Amino acid sequence: MATGSGSKTEFEEINKPFALAGSEVLSKYGVDKEQGLTEEEVQIRRDKFGVNRLRQHKSRSIWSVLAAQFKSIIIGLLAVAAIAAFLYGEWVEGWAVLVVILINTLIGFVTELRAVRAMEALSKLGTVKTRVKRNGRTIEVDAEELVPGDLVVIEGGDVITADLRIINASKLQANESALTGESLPVSKNEELVEEEVVLAERSNMLYKGTAVTRGSAMAVVVGTGMNTELGKISSLVETTEDEATPLEERLDKLGYKLIYVTVGIILAIVFTGILSGKDIVLMIETGIALAVAAIPEGLPIVATLSLAKGLKTLANKNALVNKLSSVETLGATSVICTDKTGTLTENQMTATQVHLYQKEIDVNGENGQEMTENGISKSIEQDQDLRLAIEIGMICNNATFEAGSEENNGDPLEIALLELGYKAGISHPKLIEEHPEVKEDAFDSTTKMMATWNKTDRDSFRVYAKGAPEAIIEHCTTYLNDGECESLDKTAQQYWLDLNNKLAGQGYRMIALASKLSDTSEGNSYSDLCFVGLVALMDPPRKGVKAAIEDCRQAGINVVMVTGDQAETARYIANELRLDENSSNVVVHGSKLYDTDKETKLNSSVYARIDPKQKLDIIEMYQNENQTVAMTGDGVNDAPALKKADIGIAMGQRGTQVAREAADIVLTDDAFSTIVVAVEQGRIIFNNIRKFVFYLMSCNVSEVAVVGIASFIGMPLPILPLQILFLNLVTDVFPALALGLGEGDRSIMKEKPRDTDEPILTTKHWKRIGVYSFVIMTSVLAAFYIGLQWMSVGADGAVTMSFLTLALAQLWHVFNMRDDHSSIFSNSVNRNKWVWGAILLCVGLLLTAIYVPLFAEVLSLVKPTLPMWGVVMVMSLIPLVFGQLFISLRKKNG
Repeated sequence: MATGSGSKTEFEEINKPFALAGSEVLSKYGVDKEQGLTEEEVQIRRDKFGVNRLRQHKSRSIWSVLAAQFKSIIIGLLAVAAIAAFLYGEWVEGWAVLVVILINTLIGFVTELRAVRAMEALSKLGTVKTRVKRNGRTIEVDAEELVPGDLVVIEGGDVITADLRIINASKLQANESALTGESLPVSKNEELVEEEVVLAERSNMLYKGTAVTRGSAMAVVVGTGMNTELGKISSLVETTEDEATPLEERLDKLGYKLIYVTVGIILAIVFTGILSGKDIVLMIETGIALAVAAIPEGLPIVATLSLAKGLKTLANKNALVNKLSSVETLGATSVICTDKTGTLTENQMTATQVHLYQKEIDVNGENGQEMTENGISKSIEQDQDLRLAIEIGMICNNATFEAGSEENNGDPLEIALLELGYKAGISHPKLIEEHPEVKEDAFDSTTKMMATWNKTDRDSFRVYAKGAPEAIIEHCTTYLNDGECESLDKTAQQYWLDLNNKLAGQGYRMIALASKLSDTSEGNSYSDLCFVGLVALMDPPRKGVKAAIEDCRQAGINVVMVTGDQAETARYIANELRLDENSSNVVVHGSKLYDTDKETKLNSSVYARIDPKQKLDIIEMYQNENQTVAMTGDGVNDAPALKKADIGIAMGQRGTQVAREAADIVLTDDAFSTIVVAVEQGRIIFNNIRKFVFYLMSCNVSEVAVVGIASFIGMPLPILPLQILFLNLVTDVFPALALGLGEGDRSIMKEKPRDTDEPILTTKHWKRIGVYSFVIMTSVLAAFYIGLQWMSVGADGAVTMSFLTLALAQLWHVFNMRDDHSSIFSNSVNRNKWVWGAILLCVGLLLTAIYVPLFAEVLSLVKPTLPMWGVVMVMSLIPLVFGQLFISLRKKNG
């Protein structure tokens, strides 16, 4: 290491610069405070550390999105079936299955690519400049050019572009909410802090990704790129494994079951037939027919379209989804871990109460002396003490405020005081015009006070002071009571201190107001002040969040606040939102997280002072309890947890780029209530998926049973492979798709979340599939036998009868998909216009297949006579009648 004016190309890296004096940090980094680095030194350090840039989130290419469409067991199963058909010369069947794969791939590809590009569009940011001292001059450079040891010149409004150790500072404050979750700007200075202090309390450090709200400073760069705290969080995101969504896992499990069932049935039937002396070629054709029958070719298409429809619905309701299967996973959510600042709250300080002596005014009009649109003006006219308190907050103020504007500048506390004056009907410009400022004692983080001297209309001066209550009270000798300044004895002083402590303990941020008259503009600003009152401020809950949390509670979803903010503030917000139904709101502090027993943590609804690594551990704790976890957030500190959770939900407006890239879903309106809409849509989608999978599997199992039983007992095949493929791709798909597009049950958000391990089809569903399939199979074989033996219509005629019976029985079977608690005539299936459209379409397609010669020839069908139609209609209605009686019986038995 070299110091002084010589070569400074060698230097030491420091792990904890906040624990060293500023001069020692400069020495270890080999930088002169007056000169900064030379261009030569900058280049050497850049060669060693690289540019000041986080690793870029890799954009998903078109090919990666396309390849993702093939990562499905069921798609693989279809591909195997197509290959088998080609190998045995069944070209029509093979090409038909390939068309199914192509259609499914195209739908999924187009839908997911649009979603990916929409997410990427949110991530475009401009270039940031930073002022640095190099070669003795202050210059402006791209933030990416910063290197360790650079001296950075900072002013209010600057975005911090690297990790910095402050060398000297004046009235410096920074907004670190994106990194720590702290909703208010924090004061910064150059004094060293203890070695073990947590990140949120390192008062001599400024971190990449935060912003300076006021003051000025000079600081030395101690971390760039991935070596910053922001970079470490970004690394956590990269090393956090993506969790497979429950829907993906369920569909894969179903696919594996289909493989086992298909292979088992084919081997059993083919080998039994061969051993019994049947023709080998016939048995191989039968095996292909069974394979085609067992695989629900329409399942991938219907599942993809159902998810795509849900994605579009959510996009219309301000939620962008970057992965189709993420939509359904929301419906399985049992725990929502949510950040506080900007998610549950407005991320905007608001004055909620004004306290005068023995008097409380609620500015939100919820209790006490109301300050509504009409009431507030009346209160000010009647209470001059209240008016003076509000005027102090407006005059002793350096912020700018315009109602409805997003461009208000200054300290959030001061903006809140100006907004309070606006609500009171007091014009800030007019007030300043009437009481022009003579001088100002700027806010000092040491004294924690600020004061201005202003002219009055009597050629005298009034001092307006505000600051920390303890500091202001210490400098007051009187207090205001009904227009008179009375002696501030110990009793009155204790009254104000107790009131301040009580409100601060409830999570409020407290500002004290004081004033005095003076004949001159000279003297000590803070001597002999008259204490006027206190203003209680809070980052208030967002509108609609309380109702959304109640909706979550009704749906059996546990909402847990996980924040980096203080415990008292977190507890207050939790109480306001009724986060805990019993209002106990036990707060687990980050410093005691690993010392707290698991039962206490699982029963807690509030975690405070939590760092990014701890968020991952909290999510993993819930996941280990078989909970499906959604994580919401908008800050950099939320990104690793967003990726770790089963579903990561980021805020689109206020969310950082890192958070948006890590999330599965981005809320474009930043509204927590949109999550409830998304959960409801997710539940609807899963129920729809369950219905159409149940429908498709009962249809397919009935086809397997028809072919298998006929082959086993030595009957001719009642239905041919190409006919089965026609049913699976045409008449089965459209009713299933209609079920997938249903609007859902109206009481779906009154149900508890599904078990995380619950498959799409449970044992109960498979038993019902077996029952329905047996009834359908019996009806089809009966129609085939009647045609072949009683009506003597020949083999082609009998096959046509069994084909039509099977097709129509499956169409009517869609009405058996109604919920157990619904009635026959009023249920989600009957109300689904798509179901009626699908039935009409499929009947038309069936008639086309029968009466258009080309299709009839390809499918080996003949024109049925009227008696044949009669048998077909009677036999096809038997499964519907049985199903309705079966559902009614289940409903009666509970």
